[in-house]
Amino acid sequence: MHSEHYPATPVAERIAFDDFLKVDIRVGRIVEVEEFAEARNPAYKLTIDFGAGIGRKRSSAQITALYDRDELAGKLVAAVVNFPPRQIATMMSEVLTLGFPDEQGRVVLFSPDRDVPLGARLF
Repeated sequence: MHSEHYPATPVAERIAFDDFLKVDIRVGRIVEVEEFAEARNPAYKLTIDFGAGIGRKRSSAQITALYDRDELAGKLVAAVVNFPPRQIATMMSEVLTLGFPDEQGRVVLFSPDRDVPLGARLF
């Protein structure tokens, strides 16, 4: 397996487990992908289905470097669902889609490697 190391950065300050529980990270399925021409940096507008409890939410995601629109539809992704909505150019982003930087700083989406129910919470 190929292994690269991300440039050394200090570990964030220690938090209590209860602080971690305040961040609500859920799995959803991308159901719609649109170009986001108005965004300052290349991005897509995603519509993500988190299932019955949360429903469909919108997110702006700077993932155009590694992902084509066609391959994103149907993909499971993780997102923070309890941040306040945030205005990104012409859209209101309702959730923060999660990813990790690769060696060049391009975003690689955080996604479960097996099917899990929509809306399942990360723990």
